Amino acid sequence: MRLQALARSLAYRNYRLFFAGQGISLIGTWMQQVALGWLVYDLTDSPFWLGVVGFSGQIPGFFIAPLAGVMSDRWNLRTTLLVTQCAAMFQAVALAVLDATGTIAVWQIVPLNLVLGIVNGIDIPARQAFLVHMVERKEDLPNAIALNSSIVNGTRLIGPAASGLLIALTGESVCFLLNALSYLAVLWALWAMRVAPRPAGGPREHVWQGLRSGLRYAFGFAPIREILLLLALVSLTAMPLSVLMPVFAQSILHGGPETLGYLTGATGVGALAAALYLASRSTVLGLGRQIGLAAAGLGWSTGRANGDV
Repeated sequence: MRLQALARSLAYRNYRLFFAGQGISLIGTWMQQVALGWLVYDLTDSPFWLGVVGFSGQIPGFFIAPLAGVMSDRWNLRTTLLVTQCAAMFQAVALAVLDATGTIAVWQIVPLNLVLGIVNGIDIPARQAFLVHMVERKEDLPNAIALNSSIVNGTRLIGPAASGLLIALTGESVCFLLNALSYLAVLWALWAMRVAPRPAGGPREHVWQGLRSGLRYAFGFAPIREILLLLALVSLTAMPLSVLMPVFAQSILHGGPETLGYLTGATGVGALAAALYLASRSTVLGLGRQIGLAAAGLGWSTGRANGDV
């Protein structure tokens, strides 16, 4: 019964397709992320450029994602996801070609990562909104969201380890190419879904008015406001550790790309366990205290990793 509760969202055909396609695609995504970090540090030997590349991939989403969240109510979400996944695939192909031909440089990586950041700024809100259309019963939606998180963290155990070994054996370009090919799985899954047309709605408010309404609700409702502020704090102070992981692997631990893969994969073990725990829950009640403890634990472990505690 516990296992059935954990996997109840997989009873829906569209979600099963999404789960399988995303699972394959995200392995490639993690492979590219590890390979890109190693490549940048290998080219520049500079933590500064690691930060620049990481920043270029994240800052577009800060500005684009809120607008994309408002616009997702107006878009055909499956078409939107097909377009964004194709765009991300072409970005991976560009990295693979540049690296395989030996012409890649950090000044090329930064704009390519900026393009991927723009794509993700549109893709992530659209994907989250599309979950609502895959799961018919509202009470199964938290389980679907938690299972989606388990995919992300489960593939983090496989992708980085495989990437580290492939970099050591063949080079980064193979990881970029495999990531490009992995997008075919999620494109097929999206194409195979049976999605009912949206019912015609009433008049919609203007985009900027909708954005203001969303911000007013998010920061006017105390639980959501506190979670968003905590997430911002954690993202600012703790998450940069993942960007600087190549420095730890190469300069501090004196390891190779396989060391980077193992370090990145190790961070997914606890995250996967937490995601499966959340998927098994039938309600979000009582999670507030656990969120605070999790943030404190992340801060402590990050400090230990940096030798500050």
